Amino acid sequence: MVKANLNREPMIKQEPKTRGKNFSEVALGYSAEQAKAEASRCLQCPKHPCIDGCPVEVDIPAFIKAVLDDNMPEAVRILKDKNSLPGICGRVCPQETQCEQACSLAKKGAPSAIGRLERYVADWERANRGALNPKAEPPKPTGKRVAVVGCGPAGLTCAADLAKLGYEVIIFEALHIAGGVLMYGIPEFRLPKVIVQGEVDYVKSLGVEIKLNHVIGKIAIVDELLENGFDAVFLSPGAGAPMFLNIPGENLSGIYSANEFLTRTNLMKAYLFPEYDTPIQVGKRVAVFGAGNVAMDASRCALRLGAEEVYIIYRRSKAEMPARLEERENAEEEGVIFNLLTNPSRFLGDERSRVRAVELHEMELGEPDESGRPRPIRKPGSEFIMEIDTAIPALGTRPNPIIPSTTKGLELTKWGTILTDEASGRTSKERVWCGGDMATGAATVISAMGAARRAATDIDEYLRGSTE
Repeated sequence: MVKANLNREPMIKQEPKTRGKNFSEVALGYSAEQAKAEASRCLQCPKHPCIDGCPVEVDIPAFIKAVLDDNMPEAVRILKDKNSLPGICGRVCPQETQCEQACSLAKKGAPSAIGRLERYVADWERANRGALNPKAEPPKPTGKRVAVVGCGPAGLTCAADLAKLGYEVIIFEALHIAGGVLMYGIPEFRLPKVIVQGEVDYVKSLGVEIKLNHVIGKIAIVDELLENGFDAVFLSPGAGAPMFLNIPGENLSGIYSANEFLTRTNLMKAYLFPEYDTPIQVGKRVAVFGAGNVAMDASRCALRLGAEEVYIIYRRSKAEMPARLEERENAEEEGVIFNLLTNPSRFLGDERSRVRAVELHEMELGEPDESGRPRPIRKPGSEFIMEIDTAIPALGTRPNPIIPSTTKGLELTKWGTILTDEASGRTSKERVWCGGDMATGAATVISAMGAARRAATDIDEYLRGSTE
C-alpha cells in the first residue's frame, strides 16, 4: 500500500516587503512539475467527498487525474463542464471551507490543493489556447431568450450555462466594464483583471451578448423585459450598497466606504496614478473597520497606495474573523496591524472637517449571539483616542433597492434581499429567478455561482416544459 503524502506542494509568493509596494499578483502559481507533484497526492477516493463540497459540483478527482496524466486539454474540458470561471475560482474561492475541507487527506494532514490546481489548469488554458481541441458544435437553438441582470460571477455563470443549452442570452450590466465585483471589488494583486476579462471573453464566445451601461430599473424594468421578447429573467445585480458604522463624525472628509475605496482603486485604477487620474487620497495612518475579506483587501490596498501604518479595527478576536486565513496571513506579513477586541464610538475632525482621530473602546467576549459567535461587550471606562487621517468602514453590503422597488410582485426578506427558493432560484414572480448576493446578501463568489447553476437548470426545465 502506497503511503499518502500528507504535505501539500507549496506555492511561491512575492516577498512581503516587495509585494507590499506593488499591485502585481502575490501568489505566483505552480510550475508544471509542482502541479504534477501536487496532483499525485490525490487519493482518487471512490466516494469523491470533494465533489460534494464543491458548490458547482466539479469532477475534482477527474481533472486532477488529467493533470497527473499530462492531459491538459482534458483537464480544461472537465473543469469547464461545470465551472465557466476556473481562473477566478482558483484564486479567490474559499476552498479550505468547501472542497478541500471535505478532502480525505484532510483527516490526517494537508488536503489536496484543489484551488491551486484549478488555477494551474485555467492558466495553462490561457497560455495554450491553440493547443486545445477543436471548438465543439454549437447547441441546437431553443428559440427562447433569457435576460440576465448583472455581469458578476452569478450572472456570467447562469448566462454561460444557458448558452450551452441553446438559449439566446443577453446580460444587462450597469457598469461600463463587465465582471461586477470581480472587477471593482477584488484587488489586482489577488485577482488580475486580465484573468477576469479572459473569463468574460469565454462567456461571450458561447454566444452571450453583454450590454454595458444598462441599469435595469432605470432604462427598463423587469416587467418590460418580460413583455418585450424575453421568456425568463435571472436577477444577479449583486449587493453593492455599503453599510456604515452609524457613529458621530462619519460624514467627515477622509472616510470612505470600502466599496468606494476599492472601486476607485480597482475599477478606476487609482493605483496607476497619474496614468489614471482617479481622485483618491490615502493618509499616513489608516484605520479599516471590519475583518472580512473586503477589510483585508482595503487594508492591503492602503499600504500599497502609500500609507505608513494601517490598522484593522475589529470588535471580536482573531478566532472570529470571517476573512480567509490566507488573506489574514498575507495582510499581517505585509505589515497590517490588527487591533482586536476594539470598537469605534465616534470620529473626530479638524478645522477643515477632515477626520483626524477615532475614539475607540475595548471589548470583551460574552455568550454567543444569533450568529453563533461570542457577543462583544463594551468594557466601561476603556475609551481611548487613536490618531488617523483616513478611515474605511468595511462592514459588508446590502442590495440596492432599485430592482425590487420597480418590480411588482417580487417578495423580499426582512433584510431587503429577494425571497428566493434556494434549490431552484425561483422568486415569487412568474418567470423571474434570482441568485447571488441579491438573494443571500454578501457571500462568496463560488456560492453565487452555485446558485446560478441551479437557477439555470430550473430555467431550462421550466422553459422546455412550457413548450411541450
